[in-house]
Amino acid sequence: MKEEISILIQAQYPLIYLVTSEEERTEQAILKIAREDLKPKKQVFVWTVTNGISMLGNAEGDAKNKTRNGAQHNTTSPETAIDWIIRQKEPGIFILKDLHPFVDSPSITRLLRDAIASFKNIQKNIILISPIQKFPIELEKEMVVIDFPLPNVGDLNKVLNSHLLMNQGDKLEEDAREKLLQAALGLTKDEVDKVYRKAQVTSGRLTGQEVSIVLSEKKQLIRRNGILEYIEENETIDAVGGLEELKKWLRQRSNAFTEKAREYKLPQPKGMLILGVPGCGKSLIAKTTSRLWGLPILRLDMGRVYDGSMVGRSEANLRNALRTAESISPAILFIDELDKSFAGSAGSGDSDGGTSSRIFGSFLTWMQEKKSPVFVMATANRVERLPGEFLRKGRFDEIFFVDLPTPEERQDIFIIHLGKRREDISRFNWEQLSKMSDGLSGAEIEQAIVAAMYEAFAQDREFTQLDIIAALKATLPLSQIMQEQVTALRDWARQRARPAAASVAEYQRMEF
Repeated sequence: MKEEISILIQAQYPLIYLVTSEEERTEQAILKIAREDLKPKKQVFVWTVTNGISMLGNAEGDAKNKTRNGAQHNTTSPETAIDWIIRQKEPGIFILKDLHPFVDSPSITRLLRDAIASFKNIQKNIILISPIQKFPIELEKEMVVIDFPLPNVGDLNKVLNSHLLMNQGDKLEEDAREKLLQAALGLTKDEVDKVYRKAQVTSGRLTGQEVSIVLSEKKQLIRRNGILEYIEENETIDAVGGLEELKKWLRQRSNAFTEKAREYKLPQPKGMLILGVPGCGKSLIAKTTSRLWGLPILRLDMGRVYDGSMVGRSEANLRNALRTAESISPAILFIDELDKSFAGSAGSGDSDGGTSSRIFGSFLTWMQEKKSPVFVMATANRVERLPGEFLRKGRFDEIFFVDLPTPEERQDIFIIHLGKRREDISRFNWEQLSKMSDGLSGAEIEQAIVAAMYEAFAQDREFTQLDIIAALKATLPLSQIMQEQVTALRDWARQRARPAAASVAEYQRMEF
């Protein structure tokens, strides 16, 4: 990014808009460009509505010196500041901070256009710095807009080293260092500095075990966004009964976002789609992947994305949500029931003015072109409602099908759920319970156990095998209620999706 800004300045682009909240880091980058990349060197001036215009750095051009001097009188208003810039005869770079509240003024727009016209054949550049992208349409053709990137691993490593040095030169193992750096990606330099100080105060020193403290800072980003939801899952992937083929796939990629994987030249995983019968563990496997991979998981609520208050607001909500997910990457973006989120995208022109189609198109484009390590985990129940664009090869790394649990998987599910509720579960006959629960999903098995417990609790006694069997017999499974839909889903998935159960996958491999 520094190279791109340097090229734009040298190419005499008159107006550059940097979208960022990191003013100090941006100033340092521009000052370094002015002192090291440009020949001859340029002076850098900074304007704020509180202090007016002042020079950044000292007269000798020391890029490390960030002091301001030579303040110009009567330049606090944006009109007088831009007029002062126009009257300067010497080359220079002029940074205007937070001009966005004033750009709707016709006089400011006219002055900026006058400044652009006066810069021809003069090495002068105006750089707008603001966390908000806002400018009048009159300047659209004259301006270059750039999202100033957040600190990379190298920048964060410098911050971490400074904290270790202050803490009497503490040492960190490479794995611990990488965990702390990866956890801090997506935060600003100031945020990282504060959260490392918080980790030191909490633990006494940085040991690499403070990843949860660093991730807590990222939760604040999600709360401020309002569209994404930060999910905290206490269960591990072992709490999911069966689905061994799917678990194996996930375990193989547990270190896919590490620097070691980059050195191995492994491409970063893009995402996976989990299709299946409702209540069979699709959402739980997605949530527990967060703990397996050690990455934050964010739920994208499409209901919050859609906003009919003004034209373009829904599309802006989606862009902001995806930008936030990218800013804290590596991360998992979880979209539950994808079939409901984008079901109406194909024919939304008459119903919502084409908003759904535009959001769908924007999301597909982002999935195709994203370079940031954001892994998309999506679940769906009704494959016939999904637009075909989602299902083509290359959109997701893999499409898994989660069917009703096999007899062995049903035994695992009983062991897991009974083990959560009683320490000694040896009195139960797993094989009999598995046979009696044929056709039931994992969620239905759990609810049958809960119903058996309520029945026994009401009679002031311990629940037994017979209580569970009675509850199982009283359950009308969804596989019967929606038999046609489940059958159609199985037929579709048999040739187009990878089975999540190990026994089914092994059978298909032998058959092949």
